[in-house]
Amino acid sequence: MTNVGIIFAIGIGTYLLRLSFIGIVGDRVMPEWALVPLRFVAPAVLAALIAPAVLLNDGALDLSPASNPRALAALVALLLAWKTRSVPVVIAAGLVTVWALQALF
Repeated sequence: MTNVGIIFAIGIGTYLLRLSFIGIVGDRVMPEWALVPLRFVAPAVLAALIAPAVLLNDGALDLSPASNPRALAALVALLLAWKTRSVPVVIAAGLVTVWALQALF
């Protein structure tokens, strides 16, 4: 089988797998016990994507503002997100904090 054939086979398999869930579960109401944990999937995935990028520096945990300004900027952004609940304010404050710390150190 050629590479193109393998790519098409994987694509068809992926499509059928997704279609099976949409076709089977799509028109049914999910029970409450299944819906409650699903509320936490998006925040957990987002945290799993962001935490290594913010807290790791060269593969090691680094919380020092001098060598890892992203950690302090993330803390500032987290506090502002909790207080203001404004995405533009959080993004702007995080960027300004990272830039200021990079200029200082």
